Amino acid sequence: MKLSDCFAYLFSVSSILATAGLAYADPDTPKADDPTATQPAYKFTAGWYGFSDHTTGLDLNVRRSAEIGNVWIGYFRLADQSIAQWRTGWDNSYGTAVRFSPSIQFASHGFVGGSIQVETGAPWFAGVGLGRTNLRPYWNLNFDPNDAYMLSAGHRGTDNQLFMFQLVRDNRQNPDQQHMHFVYRQPLADGERMTVDALYKTGLVGDERIHRWGLSLTYDWPRFFAHVAWDPRTNFTPVDSLRLSVGTRF
Repeated sequence: MKLSDCFAYLFSVSSILATAGLAYADPDTPKADDPTATQPAYKFTAGWYGFSDHTTGLDLNVRRSAEIGNVWIGYFRLADQSIAQWRTGWDNSYGTAVRFSPSIQFASHGFVGGSIQVETGAPWFAGVGLGRTNLRPYWNLNFDPNDAYMLSAGHRGTDNQLFMFQLVRDNRQNPDQQHMHFVYRQPLADGERMTVDALYKTGLVGDERIHRWGLSLTYDWPRFFAHVAWDPRTNFTPVDSLRLSVGTRF
């Protein structure tokens, strides 16, 4: 099945951060109690997607962090196809003992979505969340279910080290589809850090029940970063994807 044939299906199903999805758990998003909140105000990301049906895509995203939260705008286009989408959104985090994190997102083709997360605990923490969309056409670049509930638990160290488990499960159109993330972030010398996100996904793709592992690796320097991710059965379709992205903070 060609990716273009899957497009209408991708609109209605769900599926990090990447840089342009609903705000579930981007380890790089500043939080009220996170030392990275002092990082530069702007973040620019350019991403390339290669799909197993030989289709490619390009994603550009700019984020601005301020007291009102994180505001971003992005653009995605599939090469050689008339599939393109602008999107913009906002997210923020409030509170210390109990942290409340809302987000909202708009995109061309009439899409509107949002999410709410509540988290408590330090250094050990636990959280719950809920995401909802209006099911209008949307190219899902974070690949996690968007109409879903989320459960998370983990540990944040004083040096910004992170270990986290997160479950994201569709609770609307495809309740059998779920992602389990195992995230580890390790600060390194000279302001550098490495983040590993192992993904285990289960659910129906057509008549086939899949069990697949994916992997995302990110390396950060003080001003630049590079990211590579392998996502099998992207958005629960027969298509696999490889994402390469680079960016800068300024």
